[in-house]
Amino acid sequence: MCEVAMEEEQDREISDIERSSSVGENGLVVVVNHGRVHPPVSVVLATVLYCAELVAASILCAIYHASDDVIWTGFTIAFMLVPAVLIQLTLTYIHRDLGRDRPLVLFLHLLLLGPVIRCFEALWLYFKAGKKEEPYVTLSRKISLKKGQQTPMELEIGQTERMLATHRNAFKRTAIIQAFLGSTPQLTLQLYATVQEKYVLPTRQALMIITLISITYGALVCNVLAIQVKYDEYKVRLRPAAYLCMTLWRGLEIATRVTALVLFSTALTYWVILVGGLNLLFFFFLPWAKFWRRGGSLSHVMEKNLSKLGTAVVLCMFTLLYACINVFCWSAVQLDLTHRELIERKQGWGGLAKYYSARFVENFALITLWYFFKSDFYEYVCAPLLVVQLLVCYSLAVLFMLLFYQFCHPCRRLFTYNVQDCLRCVCCRQEGRGAAAGRRSHVPPSYSAAATMVLASEEPQELLEPQNSHPPSSQPGERETDC
Repeated sequence: MCEVAMEEEQDREISDIERSSSVGENGLVVVVNHGRVHPPVSVVLATVLYCAELVAASILCAIYHASDDVIWTGFTIAFMLVPAVLIQLTLTYIHRDLGRDRPLVLFLHLLLLGPVIRCFEALWLYFKAGKKEEPYVTLSRKISLKKGQQTPMELEIGQTERMLATHRNAFKRTAIIQAFLGSTPQLTLQLYATVQEKYVLPTRQALMIITLISITYGALVCNVLAIQVKYDEYKVRLRPAAYLCMTLWRGLEIATRVTALVLFSTALTYWVILVGGLNLLFFFFLPWAKFWRRGGSLSHVMEKNLSKLGTAVVLCMFTLLYACINVFCWSAVQLDLTHRELIERKQGWGGLAKYYSARFVENFALITLWYFFKSDFYEYVCAPLLVVQLLVCYSLAVLFMLLFYQFCHPCRRLFTYNVQDCLRCVCCRQEGRGAAAGRRSHVPPSYSAAATMVLASEEPQELLEPQNSHPPSSQPGERETDC
């Protein structure tokens, strides 16, 4: 999983290519990129998960059909086909296949085998890379963070590397679509069917394991994308400890959320539709409410080859994906439909704290209602212990999130205030309240009393501005909250 994103798969090249660096004008380190192209592991992993889930769901549908389980069959087919179709459309749109004469590729997309042919294309590019010298086609300017030192770098990107980056970008999007439009509802459905039927089919169990891996992987991709978007001017390098923290954080969070929804649905079946629908509608209309409040216009975010209707459809699908992510876990990014990148760069801890507080209360309410209205099936289950275990698991997910931001975040050296500073601030406030009566000591605080992380580089201002994210001759310094 250490090859989750496009940038991460190329990070280790820095150690190889720094040997051929030379200092250019204005202190810019010009890097001649002669390092080898790394294999597209993320593309292969996303394809394997897609095919495994598709095959397991198809076999399970055949079993349901043979036993005349019409409801399970219908929902399983829906959660299998909807994300598969959206993935084909996404790959076709990113690679611009409709404007090219590629009938075989389009036919395979119609057969829902688009990811397979794309994976073979990426592997073919990788295996033929380096067989002939090719000039670079573009320059990528980044700032390398190493032991607190910021070193501007200029990387030369070749044609093969850029084409592999396009494949990685496309499969990052397909992994998120597969995880949150297909795997999460599929996992919820199959777990509910297992509880209702009171036995576990081997195929169903295999499908639940595959979907859980797919969801965790999609959540990791969301995290890495959020970091890359926010720190676009930096060369982001995630360590194995960071991936371990994120995996535990996301795995516990999603598993607890799905279990809470399934338990609640077994006790109050129809009420879970209301809970899920309200969650989905809230997160779907939240970005649009901000868009209308800021007086945004579709013409500012409209693609050149799309009409206003096409732009609205694409934005609605993007917002639907954002809503589906937030129903099950924190999306790690906030949408800004008024911006052309659709992502809000300045994100504070306020939204993160509100989300996890509200989600903890909601999960607690769902589990409590299940406890009081549970069926006789759970008479041999220690219900209080199960409730405590779920709450502890969700608390552990939050703990691993805090550990990630405190110790494992790749850009934590850019934070002025981190988790430790916020906890120290709370402790200082408690000690101040216990001081001698009648004496109020006033000590100028060296950090904010609000529980926020603030990005404040030691460099000057211009580099952190979005419009100056590429020229490394500019200097960073804009203060913004981090999440």
